[in-house]
Amino acid sequence: MTDNDIYTNDGTITIKNERAIRSKTGNWKACPFILGNECCERLAYYGMSTNLVNYLSDRLNQGSVRASTNVSNWSGTCYATPLLGAFLADAYLGRYWTIASFSIIYFFGMALLTLSASLKELQPFCDADSCHPSSTLTAITFVALYMIALGTGGIKPCVSSFGADQFDETDVKERKRKSSFFNWFYLSINIGALFASSVLVWIQMNVGWGWGFGVPAVAMAIAVVFFFSGSPLYRIQKPSGSPFVRLCQVVIASFRKFNVKVPKDKSLLFETTDAESQIVGCRKLEHTEKLRFFDKAAVETDSDSGKSKNNPWKLCTITQPSTAK
Repeated sequence: MTDNDIYTNDGTITIKNERAIRSKTGNWKACPFILGNECCERLAYYGMSTNLVNYLSDRLNQGSVRASTNVSNWSGTCYATPLLGAFLADAYLGRYWTIASFSIIYFFGMALLTLSASLKELQPFCDADSCHPSSTLTAITFVALYMIALGTGGIKPCVSSFGADQFDETDVKERKRKSSFFNWFYLSINIGALFASSVLVWIQMNVGWGWGFGVPAVAMAIAVVFFFSGSPLYRIQKPSGSPFVRLCQVVIASFRKFNVKVPKDKSLLFETTDAESQIVGCRKLEHTEKLRFFDKAAVETDSDSGKSKNNPWKLCTITQPSTAK
């Protein structure tokens, strides 16, 4: 058997930073842990957020308008933080460590929210007309909510891609299995959301907010356990560095060669000679005819020899942002 039969060919490694062995890692052996993590995380998120307006209105005495505004602001933050999570995963941490670290932040946020709704010392004084929360309770609640918003920002953009990393794109059989993974992935999301929007809402309205937030917190704890349990089986893509730095390299290299003419034959543009991209974990991109000015960054000149050939601020491959377009 050759190395191509034993190891994956897409550059993935194991948690021990060793080259991933095809028969021992990834595929459906690793996916149940990822699917379990996603199902429990979505259950926790929707279980906590679906009825959040009622909680802020009822227990924190914010009124419907103010509560709705605060929930909208929080929800918007939940959809903005994935930009940070995706950047950190791609550039520096990798998907595994991004999911792992942000999941822990997420859990502590859920635990703090549960404590704020459960501890007798923090409960608001309620009369016949309304409840009167302390400033401490309000502060703890919003700290917890925005910890959750930060936590979901590291999970949301990475989990589906991390699942896809478990299948080697260069292998025909594994490429077909990847499509099935996404079917199961979205099924797990909907199972979690269904349970949260029905059973957990009923618990919150009929049993109490402590239990209503406690169950999602436990679900998030299970999600963390699920994810770490599969660590020995995961295939991990190395982070590829900051895309913003690569973009700047292309722009600067293009302007340095402002007077250089781009050849009509795209094969004359600079690119690595092997099958892999110069960017770790990425495949080569197809060249297009748009924004041809930035192709100047990939034009080799007489000065691009020796050390300059390894200097991306002077000579870029077609794979880099704006060169491949």
